[in-house]
Amino acid sequence: MKQLFLVLFLLSLGCKEKRYHDQEQNNVPKHVSGAMEDIMQFQKKMNMEFKDPETSPLPDRYRKDFTTLDFFEPDTSYRVMAKFTRTPEAIPFMMPTTTERQTEEVVFGIISFTLHGRTHKLEVYQNQELRQQEKYRDYLFLPFADLTNGEETYGGGRYLDLTIPQGDTILLDFNKSYNPYCAYNPKYSCPLVPKQNRLDIAIAAGVKAFKKG
Repeated sequence: MKQLFLVLFLLSLGCKEKRYHDQEQNNVPKHVSGAMEDIMQFQKKMNMEFKDPETSPLPDRYRKDFTTLDFFEPDTSYRVMAKFTRTPEAIPFMMPTTTERQTEEVVFGIISFTLHGRTHKLEVYQNQELRQQEKYRDYLFLPFADLTNGEETYGGGRYLDLTIPQGDTILLDFNKSYNPYCAYNPKYSCPLVPKQNRLDIAIAAGVKAFKKG
């Protein structure tokens, strides 16, 4: 998982465990079982990163006893194919963060999708510094807020990492939404969710709020 915004900012600034059991494979469509495996691999990778002192945002007092983040149960209804409309005329702007820092972004596109019978739109951003690096040139950043914030999830919203699509559609899997690093450690500088990316629905998928102690 790319959490490059937050790692970049840190460099510049100086749950209980869940197990999910598949049903009999004969009763599960291949695309569904494949999606579930993809979600489980995402969770496994996140837990490994949070346990590793080289990659974890957790202060040592929390990391030493860390076993797993708290995730919503995987739910493929939060995995949707969205329309992707590029915005080539967009002008770069400075996005505020949780500190005095700002990061230069551009609205790369507008994502339109239907979730649980309702249509929504979100802006997706490209960081102007990261795009200069070859291996991150196709990286897109999607911060969003929803009605679970401050209750089941982190109050400041969550993020999704995306890749520039080849066509005019893009897969959104909210099961892969994660907390900004400042939810775990105040030394990080994290982009704030723009007001236009605040959803008026609950996204009961992805990483839940971090409970300290």
